[in-house]
Amino acid sequence: MAKETEGGTWINVNGNEKKVHVNIYDSDPKEPHDESIHINIDYDKETFNINEKSDGEKSTTDCSCYLTSACMKHFQGVFNDSCDELMTLRWFRDKFVSKEDIEHYYITAPIIVSRVDSLEDNSKIYDYIYGHIIKPCVSAIKNGDYDFAYDRYKSSVVALEDEFAKPALKKELVKSLKLKTN
Repeated sequence: MAKETEGGTWINVNGNEKKVHVNIYDSDPKEPHDESIHINIDYDKETFNINEKSDGEKSTTDCSCYLTSACMKHFQGVFNDSCDELMTLRWFRDKFVSKEDIEHYYITAPIIVSRVDSLEDNSKIYDYIYGHIIKPCVSAIKNGDYDFAYDRYKSSVVALEDEFAKPALKKELVKSLKLKTN
């Protein structure tokens, strides 16, 4: 059941240890409303998306993040989205990563996650991401070596994109072209 906040927004949070849904409305959800945001987290499937409705327009944003996925795989049953690694990386992102690089990451990361998840040995890949990207970046950030952290982050995005995203996109493009020629 949604509850009204001080500012007039209505919020409903429900779920369990496997799934969480957060619903935010601009007015009482029992009445017609113009705007809403629905945040869905599925810990089993390791997915996170945001559904927005504004002025009758609906949009969905897939928020798959290979850094979060790697942490989830590494910590398994004791994963916390507010773990030190992710909080440090988010702080760094918000302070030092360019808007263009952030946008690029959120475009390519879901493709990378999807491709890695489809592989039989995906836990090895996530272990590699955790050990060779997340841990060194977090350590560098905590030691104030922001240039190293940024360079490692950027080079990892490029490498993972080349390894996983580009082949997946080429495959989809070929499928699309085949459908158009038939």
